[in-house]
Amino acid sequence: MAESSDTMDMKEFQLHEKDTGSADVQVALLTRRISQLTDHLKSHAKDHSSRRGLLKMVAMRRSLLDYLSKSESDRYKNLLVKLNLRK
Repeated sequence: MAESSDTMDMKEFQLHEKDTGSADVQVALLTRRISQLTDHLKSHAKDHSSRRGLLKMVAMRRSLLDYLSKSESDRYKNLLVKLNLRK
């Protein structure tokens, strides 16, 4: 059975074998979902409920990245490079 892209993202960013909730994994999953919603909104410009959800996800990712930058700056920098995020 083929693995979903979410589990592939989790395996790449996990800190240990059973890690599913660390900030790194959450940011990776949010980034994938944000890119999917961005593509959706390009073709469905009037979908305001999805736009609101997108803005909430971006804010959540920003807060997780702020937490990482204050507590674990090396993990933060590696995450930005791996996910190709601007900062």
